[in-house]
Amino acid sequence: MRRRALRCLAAAVVLLALTGCGGTERRARADSSARATKRQATRAPVVMFLGDSYTTGKIGQQPEQTYAAETARLLGWQVILGGYRQTGFIAKGQIGKDFAQLFTDQLSWRPTPDLVIVSGGHNDRRHPAQDVGEAARRLLDTVRQRWSGTRLLLIGPMWGGGEPPEEVTAIRDAMAEAATETKVPFIDPLQEQWITGDRKKGTGNAPQYILPDGTHPTTAGARHIAECLVADLRRLKLTKP
Repeated sequence: MRRRALRCLAAAVVLLALTGCGGTERRARADSSARATKRQATRAPVVMFLGDSYTTGKIGQQPEQTYAAETARLLGWQVILGGYRQTGFIAKGQIGKDFAQLFTDQLSWRPTPDLVIVSGGHNDRRHPAQDVGEAARRLLDTVRQRWSGTRLLLIGPMWGGGEPPEEVTAIRDAMAEAATETKVPFIDPLQEQWITGDRKKGTGNAPQYILPDGTHPTTAGARHIAECLVADLRRLKLTKP
């Protein structure tokens, strides 16, 4: 009887140990799953910008000083800047590539982002507005085909102060039409008057926000543009795509 009791006691100890190990393992798996869920929930959105010198920086300007980088800082995004100065939907600038080619070379091979923002158009003012709108439509379709689940946003031309010429507003209208047809949100800096007045005349906010070249934003101007963009992104519910 005593030996039988000892055997039962030993079996109970082994069973208890196994149960304890199983419970510990289950708790470890649960903790690991919770940590993974928390990491996923707190992951910063990955956002790609594609644009001209406003987006990537003019000659001698660091990309970190642009409105795109400032927007990412304000919203806590992981940002990737694509594009090049003097380029556009058709305009190829000194690099000899338009937005579609720059998208292929700089962005399309990367892992899927949460949001792609395409911004530009004023460098295309020497081209027919209808052609610019069609090029914008094709680019948006290309991005969507590459990443079907990625959110898209199109930003119209920016102007460094003073009244934008008729060809620029025509391009803005063509871009807005392309955005509507492709069901992509459109932001219009000209209509919203992000930059007002004329730097040379000392009117509006242009003297504070635009450099002496009459085109590109100052550091304060880049921050101002970023703040305007963030307000629109909040309206469109795109701050956490």
